[in-house]
Amino acid sequence: MEKIKQNTLHGEVATRIRSMIDEGTLTPGSRVPEKQLCEQFGVSRTPLREALKVLASEGFVELLPNRGARVAKLTRDTLQNTFEVMSSLEGLSGELACERITETELDDIEALHRQMVTHYKNGDMREYLLVNQQIHEALVVASNNAVLIEVYKNLNQRVRRVRFTAELSKEYWAQAIQDHEDMVVALRQRDSEALGRVLRRHLRDKIEVSSFADMAEYKAESVDS
Repeated sequence: MEKIKQNTLHGEVATRIRSMIDEGTLTPGSRVPEKQLCEQFGVSRTPLREALKVLASEGFVELLPNRGARVAKLTRDTLQNTFEVMSSLEGLSGELACERITETELDDIEALHRQMVTHYKNGDMREYLLVNQQIHEALVVASNNAVLIEVYKNLNQRVRRVRFTAELSKEYWAQAIQDHEDMVVALRQRDSEALGRVLRRHLRDKIEVSSFADMAEYKAESVDS
């Protein structure tokens, strides 16, 4: 891995650690290996610890008094509460997007939707999930509400590692595609009520079907001291 340039230190360190958590290189509950990461990134402890403070504020890590940091565990309750808030934010973003979206933004979302449907038909879940993520983020951006976008971005980062990697059943996957078809129609018709309703239901359904809910590392009782 290439060394980090000195003018992008703590922000770049935070980005790299965040990616390692998302990808599972650093697992929930594990200690953050500060010495190893300093050597790997070619930085001193100061920017690394500044990065850990940022990640702690985002919910990615927990700072341990005089003992460094560990990767935060996502309990079922935390995930459910977060998704409940995000479903409301996405619903609101859809309602605002119907009023404020530009034709270019709408065309881009429709193009992403066509890509996503192709991945679905090909059974390519990884690419499907990546494009799915882009669609949801594009809808939030189309709300043209800076506060909503910032809050959503922060919450989405916290649950990204499970939201876009969970295995989907055939039934849920088919329903998700139908939801997205309904989203595009509502957006094109500028039907804010319909789009808000679909978005809220779509994300609430995710809580019930995602396989992460049964993974030991995410259960509330697995959180150690």
